[in-house]
Amino acid sequence: MTTPAKRKPVCRLAPSPTGAQHLGNARTFLLAYWSARAQAAELILRIEDIDSPRVKPWATDQVIEDLTWLGIEYDGDPLIQTERTELYRNVLDRMIADDRVYPCTCSRSDIETASSAPHESSGPQRRATARPTSQANSPAGDATSAQAPPQRSLPAESTIYPGTCSGWQLGDPLPEEVTYCWRFRSNPSHQSFTDLVVGTVGCQPATAIGDFPVTRKEGPAAYQLAVVVDDIQAGVSEVVRGDDLLLSTFRQMQIYEYLDRPTPRYAHVPLVVGADGRRLAKRHGDTRLSHYRDQGVAPESIVSWAARSAMSDLNSLPSPGETADWNLSRWHAEMIARLEWSQLSPDQVRYP
Repeated sequence: MTTPAKRKPVCRLAPSPTGAQHLGNARTFLLAYWSARAQAAELILRIEDIDSPRVKPWATDQVIEDLTWLGIEYDGDPLIQTERTELYRNVLDRMIADDRVYPCTCSRSDIETASSAPHESSGPQRRATARPTSQANSPAGDATSAQAPPQRSLPAESTIYPGTCSGWQLGDPLPEEVTYCWRFRSNPSHQSFTDLVVGTVGCQPATAIGDFPVTRKEGPAAYQLAVVVDDIQAGVSEVVRGDDLLLSTFRQMQIYEYLDRPTPRYAHVPLVVGADGRRLAKRHGDTRLSHYRDQGVAPESIVSWAARSAMSDLNSLPSPGETADWNLSRWHAEMIARLEWSQLSPDQVRYP
């Protein structure tokens, strides 16, 4: 009997064209690129334009220009989320038929008001339709299990959906069109996974994040559903992204579990912050990649900064004087050979 060929790893870059890409985006892109090439993985580019009201018409072309400027090469043509809505609808229809989602008409202010009000009861009683989490659906090293205590428990979100509409059952009448989203019934069991950067983290989804939307009221899929469907379809085996999305992983893991598909391995990299410790914003000056490019800044200076910020042992790279003549190809080759997730600190990166 022949042994089946091992599937080639697949990694991805997934920018949202809702504005210009900045230094923090560049660092995450570069880490994903170095990790992908170190594994001889396929690297896909997916344009996450599903949030249509916020999408800027010029942003997709600009992000491709940014990646080219940084010397980041991806494989194949970009995937565009708004061209894939039928895939999302097919999965949503399955969720509806299985009663794993329900229509929710609550506005954000409704949820905030309900969450802050004193409660004598929890509102409509919902049925626990979520199955216990299966460790078999998680890749080696990314175990999802209630038996092993996590090293770090994530804090709950500040506002948890109180379950106002969760009493709906399949066969009940639907609200009027464009007045509701579909909300996924969160898993009642504890979940944990081992992140390549952060380590083992865990939470109780039902109480830490609550039931979450998989569509918007306008109809198209919301972020949590779209990224899981896209990653499954592309065979993505590793996700590198900012650690501001760490809690979202527990939403996505539930969708993977529902679809009976293994989760990828995750590397949630620390955000880049200003000298004041706050997330990069206009108050810190112009950190757009297009701005640096227009000012004649060499892309090597951005790549070298990202490389040194990724190495906890700065002595593992030659001194700045010794690397002054390194071009993009040299920087990429060195980092592809040197990058180790165990060296990357989970602490925020300050710039400058």
